Amino acid sequence: MQKPSVLFINRVYPPAHGATGRMLHDLAGAFVQAGWDVTVLTTGAGASKAFDDQGVFVHSVKVDMSQKNALAYMLVWLKLFWAGLFLAKHQLVVSKTDPPILVVLGHLLAKKMGAAHMHWCQDVYPDLFPVLNIKIPKFIYRFMKRLSQHALLNCDRVIVIGRCMARHLIADKIPARKISVIPNWHNPCLDVREIKAKQDADFVFGGNTQFKKALFNDDTPKFRVLYAGNLGWAHPIQTILGAAYYLNEDYPEIEFVFIGEGAGHERLAKERARLNLENIKLLPYQAEENLRDVLESGDIHLVSLRDTACGLMVPCKAYSAMAVARPLIFLGPEHSEIARLITDFKTGEVIAQGQARQLAKSIRFYRQNGEAWYDAHNAAAKTALHMRPEDSYKAWIDRALEIVNDQFGTQNLSRPSKAA
Repeated sequence: MQKPSVLFINRVYPPAHGATGRMLHDLAGAFVQAGWDVTVLTTGAGASKAFDDQGVFVHSVKVDMSQKNALAYMLVWLKLFWAGLFLAKHQLVVSKTDPPILVVLGHLLAKKMGAAHMHWCQDVYPDLFPVLNIKIPKFIYRFMKRLSQHALLNCDRVIVIGRCMARHLIADKIPARKISVIPNWHNPCLDVREIKAKQDADFVFGGNTQFKKALFNDDTPKFRVLYAGNLGWAHPIQTILGAAYYLNEDYPEIEFVFIGEGAGHERLAKERARLNLENIKLLPYQAEENLRDVLESGDIHLVSLRDTACGLMVPCKAYSAMAVARPLIFLGPEHSEIARLITDFKTGEVIAQGQARQLAKSIRFYRQNGEAWYDAHNAAAKTALHMRPEDSYKAWIDRALEIVNDQFGTQNLSRPSKAA
């Protein structure tokens, strides 16, 4: 009996950096384990067609992203579309959201192939453009909105990564029956079973002491506030800078650490110099094999989201904080998915943007109150154990099977051995 087949489409895929590419890699591998033929259409520094180490067939088109502007993303969209026209037929097409309006490309390719179409909504475009300070003419915005909404209405299923995103799409007249909420997940290399082992070994603040000394070139005891990952226009830094300013002189043992690269980190470096903040450290991306040690080097984690981005994106770095059992402070709207997770599971605090003094007070509280830190730590550990990547994989595969079976008939496909 013929295997069911799926085509995933996204601009990035490993070895390229990017959270959406990493999660696509995880999910594609789970589909292979479940008995699917899996193809990923993506981009790279060179064109290639080959199976990766999971048995996923990766069709990569060559693009130049040295200049990340509207023209570059448009060319990526067109190259992916052109390459997709010549791919073998698949029963299911899954589009992601990089580049923007990829749902339209997925709709067109699914229609050509006679395939079902699922859209994996990591970001809501074009709604997110104003939040990211991307200015486009109103008539182009309206045209993109109509195209996007038409494609979403014609999807067999829209997978969103948060309840706030589901509410936004429903308010945008996408039928609730088409929408499923499947949360993102932490990097599978962060095996949450290690949390219990570390607790049994008298777990202490700060993780691997030797690794921290090498990473920070500093063996002075510090209470580190960690922000790891993307720092774009949707992730404001002013509240964090304000808290660092208030803590700079009186609490020298509290250090803010930002790990990543890009325009946001360049802005942060300028502000650090302007305000003469000695309690901010900037580090580049670290090797994935060191990910657990990097994340455990923070005593608490920060996540920032602009209020107007609520329902349009969900920062996945929060799941990594939970996977290493770290208290989490979320700077953003209280009705967003991450805020609700923190409130429901008591893994930290939710603070509104602009409340720098409140952020400084909360950081001091966790620094000085070990019992409160351990309460949030234990809550994060329990949350991670109940939000396994495998659960999201299974939900994804179940939805995909339903759609393919509805359109093409029963496949008698056994459930995955590792994704169940």
